Amino acid sequence: MLVAVHLPDADDLEFTSSLEELERLVSTLGYKTVAKVTQNRTHLETAAVLGEGKLKELGDLTGGDGHVGTTAPKKKDKARLRREAEAGGDFDDDGDVDVEEEDDDFGVDGERTAKVDLVAVDHDLSPSQARNLERATGAAVLDRTGVIIEIFHRHAKSREARLQVEIARLTYTAPRLRESPSGKERQRGRGAGEAALELDRRKVRDRIAELKEELVAVQRDQDVRRSHRRQARRIALVGYTNAGKSSLMRALTGSDVYVENKLFATLDTTVRALYPEPKPRILVSDTVGFIKKLPHDLVASFKSTLDEALEASHLLHVVDAADPSWESQLAVTREVLEEIGAGEVPSTLVMNKIDRLAPEELAALRVRLPDAWFVSAHDPSDVASVRERIIGIFEATYVESEFVIPYDRQAVLSEMHDSGRVSAERYEENGVIVTYRAEPEVIARFRSKLERAR
Repeated sequence: MLVAVHLPDADDLEFTSSLEELERLVSTLGYKTVAKVTQNRTHLETAAVLGEGKLKELGDLTGGDGHVGTTAPKKKDKARLRREAEAGGDFDDDGDVDVEEEDDDFGVDGERTAKVDLVAVDHDLSPSQARNLERATGAAVLDRTGVIIEIFHRHAKSREARLQVEIARLTYTAPRLRESPSGKERQRGRGAGEAALELDRRKVRDRIAELKEELVAVQRDQDVRRSHRRQARRIALVGYTNAGKSSLMRALTGSDVYVENKLFATLDTTVRALYPEPKPRILVSDTVGFIKKLPHDLVASFKSTLDEALEASHLLHVVDAADPSWESQLAVTREVLEEIGAGEVPSTLVMNKIDRLAPEELAALRVRLPDAWFVSAHDPSDVASVRERIIGIFEATYVESEFVIPYDRQAVLSEMHDSGRVSAERYEENGVIVTYRAEPEVIARFRSKLERAR
């Protein structure tokens, strides 16, 4: 069940695209969308996002009563209850009013059963709004942030990713403890110490602090690994979730990178060498995908993972060319890169999945984006072309120089083959005359090494 409110300043295409994306997110969690409820409003309803009429319609679809109700327990005042009974209630045999117990959790009849398992709302909800919707629908409610965090929680594999997701998940959950059904029940044991709810919150804060300490230790190890790759030529694949980054990574590196047609199938950064392996070696990184309204806590938590983009020599912005909303998706990618400080890293636009476009659509895109690379990650010739272009990116910065390598320093010549391109070798009496092409800093490094040996 999906819920969204269309506001006057919202673009129709963006609204439709966002709702369709929420449906894909929910599908990734394993749910099937059975209905969508939308409403045009000038503002979100403070209590429960939707207005009363739409809330009732939503309740009918979910099996709830469509009323927000109240979380405050009714005072056990017999005089008040007697007055209510006189207006239409009944007395039992001992003169007390016969009052049916209200279900505190959902505010619905105890015999009422939910027709759906989850109501997903395409807006950020406050804890009270989520709680009100749960009472009105009789079903579990997650806002967009909650859905994304749950997906991350299920897909995280590495220790670093699991720590990052758990921090974001607890940060999201902490303010909602007040709204949990068990929260009210556990406060009744208030005594000289803290209330149960306050203890829960303190435990969450302590756990977040503990996880952050663990994450710092893990990231320290990751930084050591990155420092070993710092001199390497590195390409990072960035882009919207499900744009085909992992498929392209797999094709470029000949690796067994996990690929699945789901949102956020990849959460762990994977680094592999370009294959067939050129000299010098080029590393390719696959990074976590971006999405509209990506929770800030997740961006912060995954900053270490996204540092692969920040430290790359060049970024390939992979875009699903067949997605009608690819422009807004590209804008989201650029916004997140700016947020992590990678906006100035040189980049190239890669329009992927062109096999899904009609010939006229592809032709129009080529005219519109003359500098982009148009590929299908499933076409070997396209992948080979991308590989050559990646090599060309680095060779475009090469300068040419000539070296004399003494015969007793042939190890230097071997290093040169690994760090650049040896265009020609000529054997003379005083050594090997080498015509060498590489980055200026590599040229300077070898010149300094040979001069020191004289």
